[in-house]
Amino acid sequence: MTAFDEMRDGAVAAATYAEIRAWIERTPLEDLKRKSSEAELLFRRLGITFAVYGEGGDPERLIPFDIIPRLIAASEWKSLSAGLEQRVRALNAFMLDVYSEQRILKAGIVPSELVLDNEAFQPAMVGFTPPGGIYTHISGIDMVRTGPDAFFVLEDNCRTPSGVSYMLENREAMLRLFPRLCAQHRLAPVSRYPEHLLATLKSVAPAEAGPNPTVVVLTPGSFNSAYYEHCFLADEMGVEVVEGVDLFVSEDDVVFMRTTRGPQRVDVIYRRIDDDFLDPEVFRKDSLVGVPGLMRAYKAGNVTLANAPGAGIADDKAIYPYVPEMVRFYLNEEPKLANVPTYLCDREEDRAEVLANLDKLVVKLARGSGGYGMMIGPHADETMRAEFARRITEKPGDYIAQPTLSLSTVPTVTEGGIAARHVDLRPFILFGKNEISIVPGGLTRVALREGSLVVNSSQGGGTKDTWVLEDGPARQSQSQSQGGTP
Repeated sequence: MTAFDEMRDGAVAAATYAEIRAWIERTPLEDLKRKSSEAELLFRRLGITFAVYGEGGDPERLIPFDIIPRLIAASEWKSLSAGLEQRVRALNAFMLDVYSEQRILKAGIVPSELVLDNEAFQPAMVGFTPPGGIYTHISGIDMVRTGPDAFFVLEDNCRTPSGVSYMLENREAMLRLFPRLCAQHRLAPVSRYPEHLLATLKSVAPAEAGPNPTVVVLTPGSFNSAYYEHCFLADEMGVEVVEGVDLFVSEDDVVFMRTTRGPQRVDVIYRRIDDDFLDPEVFRKDSLVGVPGLMRAYKAGNVTLANAPGAGIADDKAIYPYVPEMVRFYLNEEPKLANVPTYLCDREEDRAEVLANLDKLVVKLARGSGGYGMMIGPHADETMRAEFARRITEKPGDYIAQPTLSLSTVPTVTEGGIAARHVDLRPFILFGKNEISIVPGGLTRVALREGSLVVNSSQGGGTKDTWVLEDGPARQSQSQSQGGTP
């Protein structure tokens, strides 16, 4: 199965990548490797790391960064962004519904047991409507491409999606290292994402907060794998990053932050803590990173939580196959973005099909993430397939399966030269009180190992800068650096 080459296959690809292709052809490999080393040094100096646990040794790692950008034409992005907005609106409507009237369950479109018996479903949210009716203020929708016009949604991330800091730092790195190359293209900017994020968060603040609400980023602490991102986004927005011990809830259900100047009221919390650890009075009683009484303040209308507790129900891979029907049910529209065909292993017919074709399918945990608990059938040996057959048979509801897609490829710097490597894309969608905004592009993740389809950073994947090209001539002034090579 030959993968679609985003630089070479088709007229749009040829036109989009014309300057990049010429640059690659005229630049010696040693110069590209030298620039790759400079990028690694830059990221190391900035401390751009993520953490991997359970493998021993130092868990702090750099995410490998590839210096050849991934390009998306303006026409392609226009179509993608329209589909992303539609999908997020439908997912948000689904969350509003299942925590209130449950119309889609009563209509039999989504099986009730998939929602009500799901560990991501939060009974504490039943009957409560978040401010502005918004559950998923920040979404990350993972996309894959298999052809010139073939884009698919791989999964939805509506709980606490991560990776946007790498998208922003990747662009900064490219502007520093290759200012002239960047200036040869009319790049849609990504630098205003923190500004849009802050505006989105402020737009859903309680009415009593006034014109300048206090926003904080709530982190579980420095041992979290995305701690760098928590601090980065707080710094970029000009707000405080806090841990649970920095906050307290008063007797009248108002959230305050401890400061050197005394308690300061908090109006909006961009929380990067999972539901289970958010408030020990409501969720896990042994949580040491949450804020006792936070849900009381939330339900009293004194603070806004972004994303809302319970938003993770939309992340579940067993819910994912029903999203196109959500679009039709809630929006009365046809889906603009396609799903990957999916087998639900708790269905007897689907399970039989999966067990008979494990050598052809990708099997995933319905509630897994980060590439863990996954088997790519064509790359697995008989022992692994047998193990997954046992797991599926014992706990069929824990697994889904999908065809093995031939993900598109883009040129990548490797030890042996420039080679094609598979990629996906995570665009970030902001849903505020008045509008949805989408930063042009998103985070491109690349499978650095030859032939690998696993792009997750926890599984050895890297990242690339994603360039959405605007129509019109290049903006020669957009580079922020004076040096660098073309």
